[in-house]
Amino acid sequence: MTVHLSDLKTGEAFNIVVLIKQADVRIAKNGKRFISLTFQDRTGDISGMLWDAHDEDIAQFSSGQIVHLTGQRDVYNGQPQVKITGVHLAKASEGFQVGQFTTQAPLSAEQMATEINQEVFNIDNAKWNRIVRFLLQKHQAAFYQHPAAKSNHHDFAGGLAFHTLSMMRLAKQISQQYTQINYALLLSGVLLHDLGKTIELSGPVGTEYTLPGNLIGHIVLIDEEIVLACAALKIDPADEDVMLLRHVVLAHHGLLEYGSPERPKLLEAEVLHSIDEMDASINMITKALTKTAPGEFSERIFGLDNRRFYRPKSQAEIHL
Repeated sequence: MTVHLSDLKTGEAFNIVVLIKQADVRIAKNGKRFISLTFQDRTGDISGMLWDAHDEDIAQFSSGQIVHLTGQRDVYNGQPQVKITGVHLAKASEGFQVGQFTTQAPLSAEQMATEINQEVFNIDNAKWNRIVRFLLQKHQAAFYQHPAAKSNHHDFAGGLAFHTLSMMRLAKQISQQYTQINYALLLSGVLLHDLGKTIELSGPVGTEYTLPGNLIGHIVLIDEEIVLACAALKIDPADEDVMLLRHVVLAHHGLLEYGSPERPKLLEAEVLHSIDEMDASINMITKALTKTAPGEFSERIFGLDNRRFYRPKSQAEIHL
């Protein structure tokens, strides 16, 4: 029977095939190099340190490589970790494919595109509609393949589109309850708010921050894309409607210290920020609880102030 990362128990020794999700070379206190590794399969991920790494180790063990991993599952500072006793690259002749080890969005790209494209018809402001259509088309391939983050929330293939779709559904329900919300503006902001991550992140396998991602960030990148779309569509970027759209996107992280150039100053901007936080938090908590036995607390969740969440004994099944 195939053993997965989610099957491992603390203190248990194992030998499994996994994907290197992330590999960062660092310097230990003794001056020697080591590689901080995150291993992944379809059931989850686990970190581990390869100490005293040599040049050939650094060259071999990079993001996106499939490896045979031998070790023991431990817990360090409340986080699961593997004590590595052996790791070597899988051979091409073994026939492993990267897709066997990556987590996928619950819906296919085609299903998500159908629902999103249908909802775009409800953007009844011509300028916003044209800008949204233009940018979704421009970034279509990456939008339905990329994760929403390198780690934390929706960090799986198709996660960016699935996060956007989840927020779109929330925005629709909330706007039906609070009719004073301009749904066309909120929907436009939802669909564009994280689209800059198609430029900020490298892709779904071995996800890294690109140079623009590190130096500029997805919020400013998508604001620039909106301005460029206006130029291509011959829409005045100084038009008030464009300013409103840019604001809800620029303010969606809510606080200056979280990367937003402005705090929300429109009702729709505040709502967008709130549903973004809600959907990301629910995903992070759910992901942690899927790896937690009923009656126990989860690992610490970095994106939620390192808090741990309890899985009730009655909660037999959890689905992302």
